Amino acid sequence: MYRYDEFDAALVRERVEEFRDQVARRASGALTEDQFKPLRLMNGVYLQLHAYMLRVAVPYGTMDSRQMRRLAHIARTYDKGYGHFTTRTNIQYNWPALTDLPAILEDLASVEMHAIQTSGNCIRNVTTDVFAGAADDEIEDPRPWCEILRQWSTIHPEFSFLPRKFKVAVIGGPNDRAAIRTHDVGLEIVGRDGNDTLFRVFVGGGQGRLPHIGKEIATDVRGTELLAYLTAILRAYNLLGRRDNIHKARIKILVESLGIEAFRAEVDRQFETLRDEDLRLPQAEVERIRAYFAPPAFETLDGSSGAFDRAVLADPDFARWNRNNVRRHRQPGYASAVISLKGLGEVPGDITDTQMEVVADLAERYSFDEVRAAYEQNLVLPHVKLDDLPSVWRALLAAGLATPNADLATDVIACPGLDYCSLANARSIPVAQALSKRLADLDYQERVGPVRINMSGCINACGHHHVGHIGVLGVDRKGEEYYQITVGGSPDEQAALGQIVGRSLPSEAVAPAIQRALDRYLEIREDGERFIDTVRRVGHEPFGEAIYEGLDAAV
Repeated sequence: MYRYDEFDAALVRERVEEFRDQVARRASGALTEDQFKPLRLMNGVYLQLHAYMLRVAVPYGTMDSRQMRRLAHIARTYDKGYGHFTTRTNIQYNWPALTDLPAILEDLASVEMHAIQTSGNCIRNVTTDVFAGAADDEIEDPRPWCEILRQWSTIHPEFSFLPRKFKVAVIGGPNDRAAIRTHDVGLEIVGRDGNDTLFRVFVGGGQGRLPHIGKEIATDVRGTELLAYLTAILRAYNLLGRRDNIHKARIKILVESLGIEAFRAEVDRQFETLRDEDLRLPQAEVERIRAYFAPPAFETLDGSSGAFDRAVLADPDFARWNRNNVRRHRQPGYASAVISLKGLGEVPGDITDTQMEVVADLAERYSFDEVRAAYEQNLVLPHVKLDDLPSVWRALLAAGLATPNADLATDVIACPGLDYCSLANARSIPVAQALSKRLADLDYQERVGPVRINMSGCINACGHHHVGHIGVLGVDRKGEEYYQITVGGSPDEQAALGQIVGRSLPSEAVAPAIQRALDRYLEIREDGERFIDTVRRVGHEPFGEAIYEGLDAAV
């Protein structure tokens, strides 16, 4: 993990003190809410339906036990005893008092955390593959590059007031577990040229009101020139992006309106002017950052474990958790363990202070003091010995964190929706909970296999419904909550937007409709096909028919 240097520490301390003064002025009435709004947003503070919300940055999703324990302390001391992990691998607190926010930021700073650039029209938290450095299919660990981008983009004087928010994701190989094509810029490591890393670059992805899949703009940008190339993209966006219409201000709209060829020409023009500027990344600096992410001190193991094998044979519950929540590791004798935050009937992404402390203990004892936040709103222990998996599972089971449903139908991505968010049209949490209860049968979930179900409470798409294999969007129909269903989306290397299958449904009809769609898949799939494979083969129509089967035409 990267550790703050004196510049990082000074910057965060100064920001805390600056915000402490701003909060005091707001509390005293010296600042109106309109005057305070841009100041609080620069510090990750939103005003939601019922209270302020604080969004804490978790750069590229990586934390240690000390940081996780501090997050637990904040949840217990300043909130209602829980936090909520998001698709950007950040954590949100929904109930802090305004006057407590400086103290929370000070607590975060004590463990090298902050809330800078988790809101506003700036470069947001850079995300990556939750299995980075552990996956056996990556070309190179992308996290050093995420850290380089974090340092470059933090309070960047040129890019702190962009036309709209700007999101970047980086992956270390061809298998996309970070949804890079749904980002303003997506970076894929494609190889090496000597010591230099080569990047494939996508631009113009994004969801929301007008969703787009990112387009390839470059095939082999050199790592030494990555900052210059990204600067060229951002300068083109700053120059040409619309600021007159918030709904048309994202880079996805600019790329679509100009066309990728014209946008590429403008980026290339900007890039040429930057070649001689002081943006070339020294190889020594790349190696310095890489050193922070060197592999931990793995033991030399033979890739098998008697203790693990015996536990699988002795306990069918552990065997199921292993099938669904344990992932292969590049190091023999180790695995990555997914901690599901999607227990039966629970709020997707929520975790209590007590559970956070359990995870911190497990990370410290069994995973080289490292835990990751995932795009799917789960947590991951990235480096666990096979020998230790039974002990990890037992501890998770006791804490209510051993639900064996990673990537299955109840591993639902969902935004907070109208229960919290002032922008939402409908609730998403109760719909996700209803689906969790309806599909609780784990035998059924395993028969269905991997399927991504995503829910959003409004068109802003914080639940990424556009790229769910099944997507659910809350809409307002004359003051009542209804839900539109899409089928066929995908966030991976075959990224696609789902298609609307018909009219919107009332909340109580959503879970049964989704189960009918899954039942139809079980009827028509061919050997070896996942849900999304069957959709790509037959189209969305059979699933639309199943969704509306037996429903009153007036619904």
